[in-house]
Amino acid sequence: MHKPKRTPKGRRSADSGERAYKAIRKQLVEFKLKPDQRINEMALAKSLGVSRTPIREALNRLASEGFIALTPNRGFFFKALDIDALLDLYELRAMIECGAFTLMCERASDAERDRLKDFWDGVKADYRERDPDDILVLDEGFHLLIAELSGNPEIVNQLKAINARIRFIRRIQIQHVSHDFDMVNTHSQIVDAAMKRDVAAGTALLKSHIEMTVSGAQRALKDALLNVYMEKSDSSSGRRASRPR
Repeated sequence: MHKPKRTPKGRRSADSGERAYKAIRKQLVEFKLKPDQRINEMALAKSLGVSRTPIREALNRLASEGFIALTPNRGFFFKALDIDALLDLYELRAMIECGAFTLMCERASDAERDRLKDFWDGVKADYRERDPDDILVLDEGFHLLIAELSGNPEIVNQLKAINARIRFIRRIQIQHVSHDFDMVNTHSQIVDAAMKRDVAAGTALLKSHIEMTVSGAQRALKDALLNVYMEKSDSSSGRRASRPR
């Protein structure tokens, strides 16, 4: 009689952590958790049927990615979303990325710039059909590669820091009606400008591309917050209506 294979404890823990990570991230993106709400680890563990350990691992991972905030001695919070702060970050992102593109054209060899073309050629065919999480990773990867090819590690570090702070709204936007799938063509045009070392064309494309992205992000954020507060209003009305007179 064959005994069933046992899954190693480490593997089970990793699987639980990944499952918790995806489930909590989905709740955040769908605003099942509210802005400024403290995240109840015990309640999450109970609802997901896992222990506190994978929940804590998932929350730490989400905090490192910019989806939530960790406040010392208070725990994890779903960060409030601020449109003015979002605009400031996108403005800074445009400045950094245009500077990175300029330096890439000046410094990167032909072989190095081929890396950007190869990267984009490898993903653009089915870009529109990919999962929203995959699209987010690929989009960040494309822009980070330009930063890397600038030859300045500090530009890469700064762009990574900005990405961490806008990643949550970027992820929401990808599922929003405002998401611009024409960015496939824009990315291709940026690659063409890079291959020609055309700084003027490339920076203009990047600036326009980021401006369109921030416009979509504003719409996605406003709609998301509107839904949140409408739900709050509806639930409050329901409670008032159910009270006996």
